[in-house]
Amino acid sequence: RMQLVESGGGSVQAGGSLKLSCVASINTLGYSMAWFRQTPQKEREGVASIRDDGSTNYADFVKGRFTISRDNAKNSLYLQMNSLTPEDTAMYYCAATPTWTQTLYEGPFNYWGQGTQVTVAS
Repeated sequence: RMQLVESGGGSVQAGGSLKLSCVASINTLGYSMAWFRQTPQKEREGVASIRDDGSTNYADFVKGRFTISRDNAKNSLYLQMNSLTPEDTAMYYCAATPTWTQTLYEGPFNYWGQGTQVTVAS
């Protein structure tokens, strides 16, 4: 069973940057992985996903600002977030699935971390 642990969240001013990390308890080779986010006012939404071959998919609201990457040798997933706005404030979750997918829909994802909070001040 895979366990995921996120880190790197925090508070930042609008326009700033943060890099989130997610470490898996087992090797991530063969897994598609993604970042999701959720606020108390909204349902969880997909932010970015990356397949094992490196193919990526981004939500329109982060294109050009966020970059997802992975390092299977380190069992790790990353999310570089630039040009942050207050609307990016949310709990960010790392997720993984053995399914070959680039979806931003949470359905196929079997494994979830506990989340890391990102707060962007105006």
